Amino acid sequence: MRIVIACAAALVLTLAGCSGSPGSPGVPRLSGGAAAGNAQQRKAALHTAAECIRQHGIAGYQDPVLTADGHVYTDSRSYYQAEDATIRAVEEACKSLLDAAQFQPTEQAPAPPALVQAGVRSRQCLREHGLVNLSDPTATSDFTPGHGFGVNPEEMPGDKTDPVVQRALDACRPILDEEARASSLGSLGDA
Repeated sequence: MRIVIACAAALVLTLAGCSGSPGSPGVPRLSGGAAAGNAQQRKAALHTAAECIRQHGIAGYQDPVLTADGHVYTDSRSYYQAEDATIRAVEEACKSLLDAAQFQPTEQAPAPPALVQAGVRSRQCLREHGLVNLSDPTATSDFTPGHGFGVNPEEMPGDKTDPVVQRALDACRPILDEEARASSLGSLGDA
């Protein structure tokens, strides 16, 4: 059931797009010293917005990561795991700070190449161990920081209790752990 919920949330993220993120129409990119100053201001604004999110009920929410190329990676899992009433309270209390940071906690930047490569290695291992229908992730595939790419339930022979799934997960655990590390906010910040 959690896989289905995670996949549904990932689908919503994909359909929502990345409005207001750097590189989107209407969001200028700066160069040189102006870009460095702007990046520092934006990092400060992202921290302030994250602090507001924590103060209004999502205590474990991590600061978003702003990469050198202007992408923002977020702790979307903590946000989605919060109660609906908490999310509404956060959105109401933090709206101006989120807008100032040009940031939506539910949006995720594209997966960087190192994460995609780790995801492809995971999928290859899982296919070799019986999950033959899994497709490789791409930069536009949904992922959760610290957890890697989601799996489409339609590509699975059953849930995590299925013996085929269990054997594949056990056999590929070290490679899946590498994918999870590659998707951590700290690693994404190095992208």
